[in-house]
Amino acid sequence: MPETPAVAVAVCQFAPTASRADNLAQIAELTADAAARGAKLIVFPEYSSYFVDPMDDTLAANAEGLDGEFVETLTALAADRAVVIVAGLVERASDGHRVRNAVVAVRGDGILAVYRKQHLYDAFGQTESDWIEPGEVGEAATFELGGLRFGLMTCYDLRFPEVARSLVDAQADVLVVPAEWVRGPLKEHHWTTLLAARAIENTVYVVAADHPTPIGVGHSQVIDPQGVVLAGVGTAPGIAVAVVEAVAIERVRRSNPSLRARRYAVVPR
Repeated sequence: MPETPAVAVAVCQFAPTASRADNLAQIAELTADAAARGAKLIVFPEYSSYFVDPMDDTLAANAEGLDGEFVETLTALAADRAVVIVAGLVERASDGHRVRNAVVAVRGDGILAVYRKQHLYDAFGQTESDWIEPGEVGEAATFELGGLRFGLMTCYDLRFPEVARSLVDAQADVLVVPAEWVRGPLKEHHWTTLLAARAIENTVYVVAADHPTPIGVGHSQVIDPQGVVLAGVGTAPGIAVAVVEAVAIERVRRSNPSLRARRYAVVPR
């Protein structure tokens, strides 16, 4: 009997800073640890390449292209450890002031997928759009690993169920969510609730990596298609590893065929 597709995934919760070199050093250390624990997909947070709070003009000064040092280093790490790495990149944009909030998925032989955040965090007193150029809506950013398809989205996109549904329409089995989920009243509750909701309503896995406290809420998690947390990190830096497998998705969809029963499609605007 053929083996069912399954992939060990890791979420790596760490706090990127304004030191690009330090960020890469932490990513290298966490990648080695996660790979040693069997992970084949290793997920890092949003803004892994560079981060300042509050945002300022240094974002543009530290932005990189897809051919820059950050992606080059991730690719080398992926090759060395025989893994796929997903991480947030401050990507150079067109106007010299704003940047793109990008997520890249890389393997040892290059880039597998790129996603640019569509919904910017202009909420709860924040104005991400002052500094970030929104990504274009349209084609879903997905890649395959171990017989499963993974779809990319970012942080605030979690509040818009259409993003997750569009990835599922593109045959994603697992939603990958790098984030910098800013702390605030009820924000931890919103984060964990929405992660579970996206898993339950789409009958898929959700793999989410956040920044730790005090800026993020932490609680990076791997969630199964019924909304159950398989592995997670608390509020401090750390790694959680779990296995995502096709058989679990198939089992849930046999008993809960909600995707087949739905009567609405997702249409960009």
